[in-house]
Amino acid sequence: MLFSLRELVQWLGFAQFEIFIHILALLIFTILVAIKVDDLVTGLGWWSVFIPFFAADGLSTYFTAIVTVRLFQDGEKRQAVLRLFWILTILSLKFVFEMLLCQKLEEQTKGLWFGLIMSPIFILLQLLMIRACRVN
Repeated sequence: MLFSLRELVQWLGFAQFEIFIHILALLIFTILVAIKVDDLVTGLGWWSVFIPFFAADGLSTYFTAIVTVRLFQDGEKRQAVLRLFWILTILSLKFVFEMLLCQKLEEQTKGLWFGLIMSPIFILLQLLMIRACRVN
């Protein structure tokens, strides 16, 4: 079962534009992973492969700052603060996961185990589950 765009916007808290940015980053990331795995470009590191995700996080953070300022100007302070904390929590957990995964793939830190790498995703899934129950 696929979710509608309205349900995704409601549950994730992202705007449609932000969802589009993250889907586009996922598409570019998939292409770069295929290029990296097939060794079509020499010297392509995992940090370079993850650049679309980092750029999408940065653009989403910038968009969130703009929306927060606009909500403050419109007098909806409570909604602005709640949206800011929610989006920054999601983006920070996603960013930590990406950083840990890049470090593991580059073999810079052999002590990282996958339970530690996936822990931000587990926390994110729990928060999304709570939000999905609360929204409906």
